[in-house]
Amino acid sequence: MTSLFLQAFIYLAAAVIAVPLAKRFGLGSVLGYLLAGVIIGPVVGLVGSETITIQHFAEFGVVMMLFLVGLELEPKMLWSMRHKLLGLGGLQVSLTAGLVFALALWLGESWRVALTIGLIFSLSSTAIVLQTFNEKGLGRTEGGRSAFSVLLFQDIAVIPMLAFIPLLALPEAVTAAKEIAQNAAEHHDTLSLVAGLPSWAYGLAIIAAIVVVVVGGHTLSRPLFRFVASSGLREIFTATALMLVIGIAALMSLVGLSPALGTFLAGVVLANSEFRHELESSIEPFKGLLLGLFFITVGAGINFAYLSANLGDVIGLTVGIIVLKALVLLVLALLFRIRRSDGWLFTLSLAQAGEFGFVLLSFSLQQHVLSAELTQTLALVVALSMFLTPGLFIIFEKLIMPRYQKQSNQREQDNISDNGSVIIAGMGRYGQIVNRLLSTNGIKTVMLDQQPEQVDLLRQFGTKAFFGDATRPDLLHSAGIEHAKALVVAMDTQESATELVKYVKHAYPHVLIIARAFDRGHGYLLRQAGADWIESETYHSALESAGEAMRALGLHPFFIEQQKMTFKRVEARKSESLYQAWADESQGERFDNNYRRLFRHLEDKMAEEMQRDRNDSQAGAARGWTPPPKGYSDHLKDEER
Repeated sequence: MTSLFLQAFIYLAAAVIAVPLAKRFGLGSVLGYLLAGVIIGPVVGLVGSETITIQHFAEFGVVMMLFLVGLELEPKMLWSMRHKLLGLGGLQVSLTAGLVFALALWLGESWRVALTIGLIFSLSSTAIVLQTFNEKGLGRTEGGRSAFSVLLFQDIAVIPMLAFIPLLALPEAVTAAKEIAQNAAEHHDTLSLVAGLPSWAYGLAIIAAIVVVVVGGHTLSRPLFRFVASSGLREIFTATALMLVIGIAALMSLVGLSPALGTFLAGVVLANSEFRHELESSIEPFKGLLLGLFFITVGAGINFAYLSANLGDVIGLTVGIIVLKALVLLVLALLFRIRRSDGWLFTLSLAQAGEFGFVLLSFSLQQHVLSAELTQTLALVVALSMFLTPGLFIIFEKLIMPRYQKQSNQREQDNISDNGSVIIAGMGRYGQIVNRLLSTNGIKTVMLDQQPEQVDLLRQFGTKAFFGDATRPDLLHSAGIEHAKALVVAMDTQESATELVKYVKHAYPHVLIIARAFDRGHGYLLRQAGADWIESETYHSALESAGEAMRALGLHPFFIEQQKMTFKRVEARKSESLYQAWADESQGERFDNNYRRLFRHLEDKMAEEMQRDRNDSQAGAARGWTPPPKGYSDHLKDEER
């Protein structure tokens, strides 16, 4: 028991130290886990032969990850993605497998072995790629979405691969496998429902297991979750979620399938369940910890003695596989018009082998399709390619992305032919709404943005927009800042927005400056720079959400509107004293203790005043607005002209 505690402490300590350091240096958590494994394993020797045993438990992190991926994929979504799944994903798997198959034949392997190797290296690392996409926010890019489609197809394709690989074994190898399985059953080393079955019966067993998962997920899961949820105990729901994942993994193992594939399929089946979000929140903590442990064991399991003895072969095969897969992916990116940096992201993110490579290698060895020595070499190639993947992402971030951003910035700014009463700097969701309200009321606007893709996109929808950096005086001059009545600052970069406000207030003091603030601190900086009106981007939407929550609790609509208006009135009054405290005590750099004490005091005053308004039927917040005189809109249009 003591040794178990020590091993657990070593693995956790390695992760606690290595991962934050790797994140701080921009290497990503995956590379941190891999480096931690290398250090405690081959380098220092703190862990040894138990790494293989621990890896079996750590692989359960991959199982849980694929279950969560499946939960995000509703059948309707899969159907809507069918063209990219079958087209992009199908071509990637078939072309890569075909080229690796040809390369293995050229190196002297039999066609059965060559085809198995081709299937193994056609797969990429779902765990590394999705983890990195989530950390770096790349999942919503065109390259990220395309890579996800390919990964999804690969995960699905493993099912027929596992059914097909046993058919590649030679008859004499099948006989040997039966003897080994019989011997294992006698010693109770392995539980299996398919040991010794002929190939056709084995295929039927796989299909039956899949049918059980699909039908059971549809018919039994909802009554079970309703029964458990009625207890009101969250830990029991967590236990149920784990029971479901472990049970499906056990069923898949009993029929010789990968547990990860079974749980992925179960996740897809449960994607439409009303308990989907509870399942995600219950599984997520276990998934993250076990997935990190999996990457540590990959690093710790690298056999440096064997690697040094076969260094040339392993490195040559690793680089060859990465280059070959990258070429296939680059061609597909061109065919499917995944352009510019997205194409490179798609190419580099999928150029490695994947964790399912270990599964297929182990399975192929069990089925006597691959030899033990070849399996060990290929396992090193898979591990080394995964180890190099974070480096490929670093190449993308440090070398490729800046080059395309520089090219975008080198685009010449547009010649602005129009002038307007209002100039809008920034064409994100905030600036677009401002422009729509103004333009639909006949007010001429000039929209500026320095993101060329955003400008081109808005032009496709008929919105007149111009490319250029609004902080440049010559562009503001072209946009007619001298004659404009107002400037709306809706830029995404806080520093640029503050600098623009400061410049315009100094050079054109007659222009009313309306600025969007990201938060309270940014609002203070904008006010210090000279903005006339500052609006927090989430302020009014948050008030509306709070009002809807009060309405759901049964409060009267009139009372809700009264309280919202009181909140805004008191907030506006207290903002002056808060700003002065921030400016005087903090010199605009931080929120100090005096500021925080004042904020809490004013929050208490806010509650008191809202309570007073609640009991005052004649509160000022309840007074209505006087409508404008008839023909007022026509008067505004004439004034604009």
